[in-house]
Amino acid sequence: MIYPTRTAVIATAAGAPFALAFAAVEPGRWYLALAWPLLMILLCLFDAARGRATATAQVGFPGHAYVGETRDCTVTVSVDSRPRNAWVALQDSPLVSAEDDGRVRIPLESGRGAVFLSLEMLRRGVARFERLWLRWTGPIGFAWNQRTVELGATMSVLPDLRPVRDHGARIFERYALEGMIAQLSRGEGSDFDTLVDFRTGMDRRAIDWKQSGRHMKLLAKQYRTERNNQIVFAIDTGRQMCEPIAGIARVDRCVSAMLLTAWIALKLGDRVAINAFDSRPRVSSGLVSGSGAFAELERIAAEVDYSADETNYTFALTTLAARLTRRSMIIMFTEFADTVSADFMLRAVRRLVETHLVVVVVLRDEELEAIANAPPANADDVTRAITAADLLKDRRVAIGRLQHLGVHVVEAEYDKVSERLVQSYLDLKKRDLL
Repeated sequence: MIYPTRTAVIATAAGAPFALAFAAVEPGRWYLALAWPLLMILLCLFDAARGRATATAQVGFPGHAYVGETRDCTVTVSVDSRPRNAWVALQDSPLVSAEDDGRVRIPLESGRGAVFLSLEMLRRGVARFERLWLRWTGPIGFAWNQRTVELGATMSVLPDLRPVRDHGARIFERYALEGMIAQLSRGEGSDFDTLVDFRTGMDRRAIDWKQSGRHMKLLAKQYRTERNNQIVFAIDTGRQMCEPIAGIARVDRCVSAMLLTAWIALKLGDRVAINAFDSRPRVSSGLVSGSGAFAELERIAAEVDYSADETNYTFALTTLAARLTRRSMIIMFTEFADTVSADFMLRAVRRLVETHLVVVVVLRDEELEAIANAPPANADDVTRAITAADLLKDRRVAIGRLQHLGVHVVEAEYDKVSERLVQSYLDLKKRDLL
C-alpha cells in the first residue's frame, strides 16, 4: 500500500493559496496553477517508486509470561531501500497491552534495526498475534510504503507464580526459623507421637500415669499435628470477581494467593484440590499430595477462566460438599457487593460450616474506601461518598454474619492477600481445628 505522508499533505496545502492567487492575478493562464498539485503528485510517485523494496519484520515473543508481569519483546526490521527509520504497529490482543498501542519507531542503519517493545500481561490465556503492519518512507519523505507481515505467533499468559517463586521459600523458611513449622509437626496436634519427660509448663492432662508408674518418673504424651488433611480451594469466577483491581482481575490475584498457599500445604503433607465456579461448577480437580504435584495444580489453575455470569453459590457449594467424604478445610475466594448476593452466599455457607472448616477470602475494595473517605468538593462527590459508605457498611455486615456462623474471614489488600492467607492457614493448622 502506498499513500502520502503528512509532510506531502502539508506541502500541498501550503502551496495551494499561492496557486489560487496566481490564477486570480492571471486568469488567462489559470491552468498554470495546476502545476503545483501535479508536481506534488509526481514527487509522491517518484518517492514511492524509490522507496519500494523488500521488507521483513520479526517479533521475538517470550515463550510464556505471568499475568500482571511486564515483558519485553524484540522487534527486528530489514528494508532493502535503506531508509533512516521504519514504523511498526503490532496487532492488539485482549490479553496483552502493548506500549503505545503497539506502535514503535525503529531507527535503521544500512536498512536494519531492532527495538524493544514492552508488553503488559492483563489476563490469563493464550495471546495470539496474527500480523503487524510495517511502513517506511522514500528518500524525499513524501510517500509511505506499507506492508502487512503475517506473524501467526502465540504466547501463553500463565497464573502469576512469582509469589511462589519469590516469597514461598522465604515465608516457609521464616516460619521454620520461628519454630512454627516444628510446632505444627509436634506438640499441639491430635495424633500421638511419643512419650517425653514431663517438664514444668506442660499440660498436666498430658501425663501418662500408667507409663509414669512403670518407669518411676513422670512421662507425658507428645502429639503431632495430623497430616494428610484435605485443603480445597473454591474460586468464584463470576462477574464481580473479573473486575480489575490495580489493573488485574480479582480472580487472578486470588489464583496467585491460592498457588502460594497450595505450595505451603503440599510441603506440610496436606492434600490439595481446586474448584472453580460461577453460575455452575466449571473446574473440579481431584486431591493431590506431595511437592511434585504442584505442577499439576499449576496446570489446573491455568484452566480457571473468566466469566460474565452471576455466581450461584447454592449450586456450586452443594456440589462441592457432595464430593467431600471427610472433614476438609474449604478456602473460598469470592466477592460480594450487595446484600442479595451476600444472603445467597450465607445460606450456602451455613450448610458447609456444619461439617467443614470454611475460610472466606475477600479483597479490600480500596476504590470504595477512597471514595467514601475523600473530602467532597461538590454535591456529586457527596452522593458518591454516601453510596460508597452504604456499600462498605453492607460489606461489613456480611462479613460479621459470616464470622458469627463460625467462618474464618481473611480480608486483605490485593498485594498482601497471599501472605495473610498463608498465615491464617498455618494458624488454623496449628490450632488443630481440622
